[in-house]
Amino acid sequence: MYIWYKIFTNLLYPFFPIYLYFRKLKNKEDPKRYKEKLSKIDIQREKGFLIWFHVASVGEAMSILPLIDYCTNEKKINKILITSITLSSSKILEKKFNQNSKVVHQFLPLDIKIYTKIFLDHWKPNLSIFIDSEIWPNLIVNIKENKIPLLLINARITKKSFNRWRAVSSFAKQIFEKFDLCVASNQESKEFLEILGAKKIKSFGNLKFANIKTDQKNKLNTDFLNKINSRKVWCAASTHPSEENLCAESHIQVKKNYNNILTIIIPRHINRVEIIKKELLKLNLSIILSSKIDELNEKTDILLINSYGEAIKFYNISKYVFVGKSLIKSLINDSGQNPIEPARLGCKIFHGPYVSNFEEAYKYLQKLGITKEIKNSNELSLSLIEEFGKNGEKNYDISEQIENYGQNILNNVIIELKKYI
Repeated sequence: MYIWYKIFTNLLYPFFPIYLYFRKLKNKEDPKRYKEKLSKIDIQREKGFLIWFHVASVGEAMSILPLIDYCTNEKKINKILITSITLSSSKILEKKFNQNSKVVHQFLPLDIKIYTKIFLDHWKPNLSIFIDSEIWPNLIVNIKENKIPLLLINARITKKSFNRWRAVSSFAKQIFEKFDLCVASNQESKEFLEILGAKKIKSFGNLKFANIKTDQKNKLNTDFLNKINSRKVWCAASTHPSEENLCAESHIQVKKNYNNILTIIIPRHINRVEIIKKELLKLNLSIILSSKIDELNEKTDILLINSYGEAIKFYNISKYVFVGKSLIKSLINDSGQNPIEPARLGCKIFHGPYVSNFEEAYKYLQKLGITKEIKNSNELSLSLIEEFGKNGEKNYDISEQIENYGQNILNNVIIELKKYI
């Protein structure tokens, strides 16, 4: 089966430069660096031990920060290469590591045999690590042909992706058996990996619990903090289409009890911001984009975030967070976004009934008593009114428990990592 995949991707080889060029024109690719996806590499490979992490997007990039921190301080490691796919992840990684001379970022080449060969011939990584659910057959085969150790860390196999792989079970076995170690993020993924043919599998929990905790409250504009000091603030994070309207409707209901409410909406995909704004304006709400945060005043209803990497600073000023992709029934097999970050910062989490992607994380947080399932805007608004009425503080005792839980997961992953360094 793999041979057909290789033939198919090779047939597409002549068209990918054109494809990427048009994506660049639509501002979906970096205007200067998009050719890295064609293995046009300008950065030199320095001597010494090079560890390579590959992440797909923002969430996976944030999840490996504790591992990058460890690798930065590990003397045996001379260079850390991080590859990603999305434009948003590249911006966040560059911003995060622009002062770290040990770390270099580039875009992952497209999964064409010749591109992956050029990439590996150039970087010659001593250890390759894929994060979450990144599976690229041509690249994986080339890695093993070069006898480079290959790990899959914080592996997450959803039911949807498992069913796709199971439909081509012999192909799946050819690919998954090539991993020297898979560290699953949950028990379900561990079971799926076993069925798909992975050989050595371990599971300690979701590495996202170990994300580096940073207080970004002081990075918010002081004038902004003064403006919201007396307001009731809550966040709707990682929202998907229809959920923004639902949250706006909840805002309207809560406003009947608390006229000083401020709702902060952080869409999963900020390219939708203008569409969201138009929809919410139909509800006669006052909306300010975060890029114009200085314009916020006492009449502002909704602060709509239109830049990536901003969520943590707003979680810091909020006690309550609704986490999206959880109220859309059509996404039931690929539902839920990561609730861990706001929970780690002492927030109470509201969510819909559809959270399959983070089911085990939610079960853990539910045991701690910091989550509540809601089914519609009415339930969300009533829950917020109840919480605002209590006027309680953030639950930092729970936050500390989560921190310790995450540190234990991180320590176990690092123990496994050391075996290959």
